[in-house]
Amino acid sequence: MTYPRPQLKRAAWRDLNGTWACAFTNARTATAVTSFDRQITVPYAPESPRSGIGDPTPHPVTWYRRDLTLTEAEVPTGGERVLLHFGAVDWDAQVWVNGLFVGGHQGGYTPFALDITDALDGPAVRIEVRAADDHADMGQPRGKQDWHPEGTGHGIWYPRTSGIWQTVWLERVPAAHLLTLRWTPDVAGLSLTLTATVTPEAVGGRLALRLSMNGDVLADESYALTGTTLTRTIALPDPGIDDARDLLLWAPEHPQLIDALLTLTDSSGTVQDTVESYTALRSVGLDGGHFLLNGRPYPLRLALDQGYWPEGGMTATSDELRADVELARTLGFNGVRKHQKIESPTWLEWCDRVGLLVWEELPSAYAFTPRSVSQLTQTWLEAIERDQSHPCIVAWVPFNESWGVPDLPLRPEQQALVQGLYSLTRSLDPTRPSIGNDGWEHVAGDLLTIHDYAADPAVLLGRYGHRGVLGTTLEDYRSAGRRLTLPGYDLHGKPVILSEFGGIAFKADGTAGWGYSEAADEASFLARYEMLMAAVHDCRMLAGFCYTQLTDTYQEINGLTTLARTPKADVTALSAATRGRTVEKENPLGYHRRWLNRVVREAILS
Repeated sequence: MTYPRPQLKRAAWRDLNGTWACAFTNARTATAVTSFDRQITVPYAPESPRSGIGDPTPHPVTWYRRDLTLTEAEVPTGGERVLLHFGAVDWDAQVWVNGLFVGGHQGGYTPFALDITDALDGPAVRIEVRAADDHADMGQPRGKQDWHPEGTGHGIWYPRTSGIWQTVWLERVPAAHLLTLRWTPDVAGLSLTLTATVTPEAVGGRLALRLSMNGDVLADESYALTGTTLTRTIALPDPGIDDARDLLLWAPEHPQLIDALLTLTDSSGTVQDTVESYTALRSVGLDGGHFLLNGRPYPLRLALDQGYWPEGGMTATSDELRADVELARTLGFNGVRKHQKIESPTWLEWCDRVGLLVWEELPSAYAFTPRSVSQLTQTWLEAIERDQSHPCIVAWVPFNESWGVPDLPLRPEQQALVQGLYSLTRSLDPTRPSIGNDGWEHVAGDLLTIHDYAADPAVLLGRYGHRGVLGTTLEDYRSAGRRLTLPGYDLHGKPVILSEFGGIAFKADGTAGWGYSEAADEASFLARYEMLMAAVHDCRMLAGFCYTQLTDTYQEINGLTTLARTPKADVTALSAATRGRTVEKENPLGYHRRWLNRVVREAILS
């Protein structure tokens, strides 16, 4: 089992995934549950086949119970603490240990941990969890989860996820231990800034840090802990030549990570806590309409990634998560936009290690209320805190297509929310761009992102072929009837990204469904994909694109693979098209791609 918190790893932990007792009852307390009458496989939601239940109908309250026995090494002694971690529980979790209420959490996509030490009485432990989830609550950040009672998915929404859907795990820690780590790279200064928080018991001790790359030590330092928060900037050795310096940098083509070992000691030098982590040296920037990676223009080739699997729903194994990252790279993409989902940290670790850029997106609510504002903000704060040290993440996306702010052009309070979450994101992380509202109706944001599902490559070239057409496109084009920008949005110098396009449907495995255009067979599917990719690569106004989508997702059959991850066409040809390197050949649509691009471009410029 992969350690579930990749940038703060300890040796002493126990995976609690597996078989739990389960009950569907509205009971308010653990003692009121009269019978746990079924079993469920954690961490799979009861709606998913892998849970062993596979029931998509509403589960307003799901109860879980797990009995375990602590080993001698797990029983806390001498001030040690035992922490119970939950990767994600959708939506409202309350937890009892040995009959005592130990705490709870609201929010379906972010982690929480509870100190259960005071509830322990010997090695026998009973954990009980109440997970409440109102399927019809439109103010709850739900992403793509269906709200219809049958819950099987409709339109662009997918089967629901309720209850525990990410890893549950137990961890014994000393009284003096590390709580959080944050890494901030500075490519220009060739340095890393570490911000660490510790428990009060650690104050007065020291924190030792060792950084290494491919076994070579880059830094070996020690700091006195005079408070519970420590911030230090670590200078890295400068090789003095650009080519050698570039080898230190993280990029999809060269995902170089820096390993970190942190050791906490008390005033006598006795080791209290040891943690493994990692970071990377890389920068993200914007300049002159370009997206920059490590100070240089870097065209984005992204795929829309929904993050669903046939048997697990929103939950996947570590191997499946890695395979998806490698699939995106194999198909020629250098990044993904993880759509309407805050994915498992294990997936982010694979993106860091394999080399895949990520746009992280806040799952939307659909009603605008004071409660939805509070819940969106809290979820986003927790997501950024959890993920901001991952080098793969290069953009934050608080809103998509005005979901949750449906009257954005007319309501100043909804505009204020988009502007507020954009500004909040920038205040928490000024090192990455933030996109206020992806797709249209921009009121704030560092990138101008556009959703355009035109099926004709000539239309895309006409709208984005060169920067001289930007004014006309912004004035005339309505994406789903919506203006691309609202008054007050400053376009000056912002890169333009075609952040949703394509969506070609092809029923490769006979599955019924829909897309934004349709191909009758594999040959025409590949030809249409090649034509669209040739067009967007020739659009000089664009700093990048995001193709819809990486895989089929239930009724949406517009992926490059099926939901089971079977490619719909020759992978080498798909990858070449994605990279803009399609070889010249006659295609089934009856014309050459380069010829079409040249004719359309000449028509535009004339």
